[in-house]
Amino acid sequence: MKNLSRKYDRKREEMVRSQIEARGVKDPLVLSAFRTVPRHLFVSEALREQAYGDYPLPIGEQQTISQPYIVAEMTQALEIGRNDRVLEIGTGSGYQAAILAQIVYRVYTIERRRSLYIQTRSLFDKLNYHNIVTKYADGTKGWQEESPFDAIVVTAGAPEVPQVLINQLAEGGRLVVPVGNQHTQELIKICRTKGKIQQTNLGGCRFVKLVGEHGWKEG
Repeated sequence: MKNLSRKYDRKREEMVRSQIEARGVKDPLVLSAFRTVPRHLFVSEALREQAYGDYPLPIGEQQTISQPYIVAEMTQALEIGRNDRVLEIGTGSGYQAAILAQIVYRVYTIERRRSLYIQTRSLFDKLNYHNIVTKYADGTKGWQEESPFDAIVVTAGAPEVPQVLINQLAEGGRLVVPVGNQHTQELIKICRTKGKIQQTNLGGCRFVKLVGEHGWKEG
C-alpha cells in the first residue's frame, strides 16, 4: 500500500508541475491544495490510473470530474483565503469542494443528483473533510439561508449568469461560472464591489449543462 501511495504522490506532483504551474497558476494556496488532495479517490477504481491525466473523466449520471487545470484556474480566479466561506454549485465527484476545503474556512456545496450526493458525502466523511457542508437540492437557487458568500463557483455550464447567485455574494464577493450554450461556454468572473458588478471573461471552456430553475431545463 505504501508503494501505491508513493506512486500516486508522484503522479500528483507531476500533474501540478506539468498541467497547472506550467499553465500559469501561481497561487501558493491553490498549488498546495492540489498537492494535498488525492484525486484518484474521487473517481471509480477502474479509472484511478487515469485520475491525474490532463482531461476530464466520467463519474456516472452523465457527469464528469473536470480536467485538473480547469479546476485550478477556477479556484485561483476565486481569489480565496483562509477566512472565506465559499458556495459550490454542483458537487459532482467532490473534487472541487475538497480543493476548496484545503484553503477556506468553510465550503457549502449543493448537488441535485441524489446518488452523487450520497456517494460524495460519504467520501468527505471518510477523508475527514469536516469543513464541507453538503445539501441535496437545486443548486441554481443558491443557498439563501447561509448567504452571503465570499465566493461562489459553478461547476456546470449556465445559459446566463444566474442573478440569484450574484445576489448571494458578500460585498467584494467573486462568482466564477461557465456561461454559453449546451456545448461550449466562456468562463465568466463576476466581482461585486460597492453595489456594482464587474465582469471578466477568462476564456473558453466546456462543461456539462447546469440544470435547474435558473439554468437549463431538465431534458
